[in-house]
Amino acid sequence: MIHETIVTTAARDGRPHIAPMGVRFEQERAILAPFRPSATLDNILATRVAVINFTTDVRVFAGCVTGLHWDWPTLPASHVSSVRLDGALAHTELALDEVQDDGERPVLRMRCVHSETHAPFGGFNRAQAAVLEGAILVSRLFMLPADKVDREMAYLQIAIDKTAGDAERLAWSWLTEAIARHRAAVVSSNTSHA
Repeated sequence: MIHETIVTTAARDGRPHIAPMGVRFEQERAILAPFRPSATLDNILATRVAVINFTTDVRVFAGCVTGLHWDWPTLPASHVSSVRLDGALAHTELALDEVQDDGERPVLRMRCVHSETHAPFGGFNRAQAAVLEGAILVSRLFMLPADKVDREMAYLQIAIDKTAGDAERLAWSWLTEAIARHRAAVVSSNTSHA
């Protein structure tokens, strides 16, 4: 099972980095597989720590994948030299145990060294799930056919229309803006090469 989370890391100079990432768990380990190049990968290899943040604030996912909002508030982690997402429902702090190197996507096996719960989980919301799915589509615009993106976004729009609150509607607008920007850039690139 892959859990959609926000992974926070810090560079050696303490500068925070926030990235959506699917994480797998096996026993007391978290398995991360960031693509190269990646600030998350660079920071983990440099500091040997990271933090998994569990949040239902889908604006963080949409803001990061669209590049519109990367500057979410963070706090120092409790047991590792890194940061955690302020406002997360819970977080788990990790220490690097093993790196399985790969030219495209190294596998990082990380030991869970500390976990905290900060707020209760309020239940599932279909619009939050729709924003997550939309964020994944936006992160793959370079490789997906436009008609597939359109079909999936139209289906996800139903959940947004029926169940979204203000945060989900804002996050959704960022995703639709990102798709429009991507398509305009593709058209511009194609006309400049013609």
